[in-house]
Amino acid sequence: MVQMAEDANKDVFFSLKVMINKDKNKVLFALVDADFADVLLSFLTLPLGKIVKVLAKHYGEEDRAPVVGSLTSLYNGLANLDGVYFCTEGSKEMLLDPTSSFESECRKLKIDVGDNQPIRYFTCENWDCKCQRDENVGMYNDNGSCKCGKRLSREIFVEEREAAAGGDGGGGGGGGVFANKTSGFLISDDLRMVPNVAGSVMQTLGNLGVLDTEGAELRVVTFGFNEIMDLLKGSLLSSTPLSDIVLGEQQTGSASEPPVSTREPTATEKETTTISKKVVNLKLMVQESTNKLLFAQAESDFVNFLCSLLAIPLGGAEYLLGSRNCFKSIDNLHGSVVDIIDAKYLATPYMKNRLTKPMLAYGYMSKNRILPLGEQSFRRLLYYIRACPDKEWLTYTTNGYGGWPVGIDTPKVDREYVKGPIMYMVTDDLTVTPLCMTSTLSILKEMRISMSDVKEIEIQIGLQEALSILKASLTSTSALTDGLMINPVLKK
Repeated sequence: MVQMAEDANKDVFFSLKVMINKDKNKVLFALVDADFADVLLSFLTLPLGKIVKVLAKHYGEEDRAPVVGSLTSLYNGLANLDGVYFCTEGSKEMLLDPTSSFESECRKLKIDVGDNQPIRYFTCENWDCKCQRDENVGMYNDNGSCKCGKRLSREIFVEEREAAAGGDGGGGGGGGVFANKTSGFLISDDLRMVPNVAGSVMQTLGNLGVLDTEGAELRVVTFGFNEIMDLLKGSLLSSTPLSDIVLGEQQTGSASEPPVSTREPTATEKETTTISKKVVNLKLMVQESTNKLLFAQAESDFVNFLCSLLAIPLGGAEYLLGSRNCFKSIDNLHGSVVDIIDAKYLATPYMKNRLTKPMLAYGYMSKNRILPLGEQSFRRLLYYIRACPDKEWLTYTTNGYGGWPVGIDTPKVDREYVKGPIMYMVTDDLTVTPLCMTSTLSILKEMRISMSDVKEIEIQIGLQEALSILKASLTSTSALTDGLMINPVLKK
């Protein structure tokens, strides 16, 4: 089923009308339809861990896949972490292939770069189980257990009787996925986006950052799956992703030095700094002679915080950081939805708020969360069973009759990913491994650092520190040093 979805993506092509400057070295803007706009807006719905996964899959894990700050090493470290350290098998699985709260919408896209699949549900492996079935349903083929003691490992069919609302959407018309089906849009080289409507030409060009159109040339170009993947990569690494693809040259930006946005946060975005008061402790191991961070010693609460970063939608990171996450092109895309695109140009009246402040998918919010991002509500499921012939199924519905409402067990235990009270080692690039004396001594030996030259500093991680680590993780391979501004901390 996954391969069929990928093949379908690769058979779809978009036609874009692109305006090139007179020197033929820069795209001024592109005229796109609602289907292409839907795909571009879907970037905001991608969980950060999903971005790492799909880029590695498309470009190859060894050489061509871009390194996304410290998120790539965080993802790879958790992939290599033994399953015994996770609360369940499913908690590791859900981190390495995080679900979007827009899963049902994204499956309707012409090209779905996130390769979203329907959520799977499992019930007791024993068909003849006498326990109440609607109380024994789990997500993922997990270690969850039925009340009879057997595993929840038998997949149960899900029938979708109605269009999914995806959580807190609903209402409105439009007919598109994210954009109103009848809307067209203009997109600048750095992914500013405005509706293509009658009005002030100068104001529209100004919103796109276009200052001079003299001698410009119109071209028609084709974007398929590969170009869309290049656009996703370019949106993270370049301030000119359209020029990079259409004109075939990398104009600026890199994984380690992304173009920086200067957009100021809105009043709503500033509210995120006043919500969370949760703090966790972290011990930093530092070389005393150089003030260089060697690694951090962390309990499960800090590692669970790092795990939660992979589940955050890209648009959610934008919201938390006030559209200033150092990905200039993504900052512009998110800022366009916040400041320029009116709700009437989107598929539903609620879509603007959902795209600018996307929620975590159901089951991903940690018990002791630090970052103030909400979780999607559980879509109502009804359980049905028929004795002759033997058949059982689930239905997403708000008006079904005759079924039993289902309660779902999520893969996490107490809404956490990894187990405590185990201690973990976290390196500067957020690689997580179990902490043990032998591994610590081995690292110091490899670095040729004497124990007498190592000092331990204990700090607290609250909302501001968590936001700084999130921001650094997007662009820096030294997320702890840059996110915590280690040198100023050590000089206190």
